[in-house]
Amino acid sequence: MPNVSLYNQSGSKVGEIDLKDTIFGIEPNNHILFEAIVMQRASLRQGSHKVKNRSEVSGGGRKPWRQKGTGRARQGSIRSPQWRGGGTVFGPVPRSYSYKLPKKVRRLAIKSALSTKVLEENIIVLDALTLDAPKTKEMVNVLKNLSVDKKALIVTEAIDDNIALSARNIPGITVVSAAGVNVLDVIAHEKLIMTKAAVEKVEEVLD
Repeated sequence: MPNVSLYNQSGSKVGEIDLKDTIFGIEPNNHILFEAIVMQRASLRQGSHKVKNRSEVSGGGRKPWRQKGTGRARQGSIRSPQWRGGGTVFGPVPRSYSYKLPKKVRRLAIKSALSTKVLEENIIVLDALTLDAPKTKEMVNVLKNLSVDKKALIVTEAIDDNIALSARNIPGITVVSAAGVNVLDVIAHEKLIMTKAAVEKVEEVLD
């Protein structure tokens, strides 16, 4: 059972916490992690690409020349794909790139991501994280106390407006709730900062 130190937001160690083996102590499955990241990135694509086919480009209402007798190939419209300025054949049209992986695969992926952070010793568990008001300076001080100077994902039990607003303008810092923890965010950030309540919530949902 993984055991990590428990800190307060001043950076002082206040105890230790045991993390569940089935969630934070499994052997990471790198292939499943890859599949989950590809799925998430695909769902983020806008898919707003669009070309015009021969029915959408302007012109072409008249046959360019008569069918026979000119010595040239027969043509029906100047907006056919072979003409300059004509329509595009089989070009991209608006579509959704999103798809889903099986539920068990998604669960294994997030467990692998969390276990990776534990193995790399890049997880920090706080007894609590509270701010009296939305102050970026206070959040910067908290991160400084925890010796976090790289990209970090902050996970709280529920979204706290003071915390979210305080971290919003800090480059590389993302705040999510325990219910919103996902593979892409965990892997994309160097450090994972979780409150004790968030850890318990994640364990409850994934166990």
